[in-house]
Amino acid sequence: MEGAYVFMKTIIVGGGLAGLSAAVTLASEGVETVLYEKSSHFGGKMKSVDMEGFHFDFGPNTITMPYVFENVLRKGGMGGSLSYQKLSTHTRNQFPDGTVFDLSSDRDVMIRQLNRIDEKGARRYDRFSEAISKLFDTSYSSFLTRVFTGKNDYFSASLLTSTMQVRPMQSMSSFYRRYFSSPHVLDALNRYATYVGSDPYRAPATFAMIAYLELMEGVYYVRGGNTKIAETMVQAAENCGASLHKNREVVSLLKKGKRIEGVVLEDGEKVKADNIIINGDLAHTLPSLLEEEQPEYDPSISAFVILAGIDGTLPLHHHHLFFSADYKKEFSELRSGKYPEDPTIYIATSRKSDPSISPGGDNCFIMVNAPPGKSADKEEYKQVIYNKLENSGIHLSEKILFEQIWTSFDIEKEFSSFQGALYGPSVNNRKQAFLRPRNKSDRFDNLYFAGGSTHPGGGSPIVTLSGQNVANYLLNKIVN
Repeated sequence: MEGAYVFMKTIIVGGGLAGLSAAVTLASEGVETVLYEKSSHFGGKMKSVDMEGFHFDFGPNTITMPYVFENVLRKGGMGGSLSYQKLSTHTRNQFPDGTVFDLSSDRDVMIRQLNRIDEKGARRYDRFSEAISKLFDTSYSSFLTRVFTGKNDYFSASLLTSTMQVRPMQSMSSFYRRYFSSPHVLDALNRYATYVGSDPYRAPATFAMIAYLELMEGVYYVRGGNTKIAETMVQAAENCGASLHKNREVVSLLKKGKRIEGVVLEDGEKVKADNIIINGDLAHTLPSLLEEEQPEYDPSISAFVILAGIDGTLPLHHHHLFFSADYKKEFSELRSGKYPEDPTIYIATSRKSDPSISPGGDNCFIMVNAPPGKSADKEEYKQVIYNKLENSGIHLSEKILFEQIWTSFDIEKEFSSFQGALYGPSVNNRKQAFLRPRNKSDRFDNLYFAGGSTHPGGGSPIVTLSGQNVANYLLNKIVN
């Protein structure tokens, strides 16, 4: 089989997780693979920030589906080289009235808490677990592991059957209300919509499968920082013979009829290839590389982020949430393009699980949801966040050694993500949830797309699958 591949050359534009995954998958089968990344690091939003002896993972801070990464790393001889630490009780949810609710993949931990704050939830937890397991199993087999190359792919009888099985007509929030009654439990679960940059009151119940990942399979942390995943994927790609280039921007494509013959780099160099995979936000790449109209879609939410180095420690868990008094109002404000007046604050402090990563003190990654394409006065909104934390018993201001603040504009500039959206298109309507941009160009026979703005969507393991799916499709096409 490999002999069929060695005569083919593929160029990958963009070195996010999807691009790296595709590079490993292709190169491991003997395909000549060249990847160009315009920034100074590989991994896309999986970026490390190191300041004054403190290490921060800009994203992601929560790792699920480690087997997805391992499947790719094994192809490059790097399987088993990462140390995954499972966080059995992984996320503390703290509410204004003092209620605390911890999320855990340990059923007994969940039942004990639900008996205290949500008796209906305790009674129905096993039925809930079964329902989210079915959502994930159907989504994984029918959507997450396949490539969509044409309109007909969306309308096969088997796919339509699977689509109806994942509750497309029901919202995520209404799905949860079937099993739980506590407003606090519902808020904690509704937050899973933000993992795909969306609104739980509008996103389909399909995405309650994210609850399956955290509550059934578990949440993980990679020792040394989650960005070790991207670093190790780079090593795997290079082990397979892929050629990876940082600080090399592709500025145009060499088009001839219905094919792309190669790429043009920033310095004018032209590089030929048989196939092209673009790993980038389509709202940027389609206008800039293909001279096509910018696609119209509702972007996913952005973020207001503070990276804070702390003198000593704070009474925080690795993953800690401070919820707003009215979670639904918060999403209403986001829909209106406003920064929430009373934001839900997420803090990731990886030092709680890995003290060696920031020996000098807590490394607090502080994030609140923000409307895409909107900025805020950094100092003013930072103070809104700090005041709320003070009122919640987290006296952070007096212990800050340094801080770095990011708005949606900073995120857009750093990662070329449209309006600073974290996950490409939102899934706030059924079209964007189930008819995401396809993995193959309509105009060009040898141009493919992978990453968060195309199928199957955003999130670190999902974009890794995206790159792997496209690469496997290409391998099958070459042989057949």
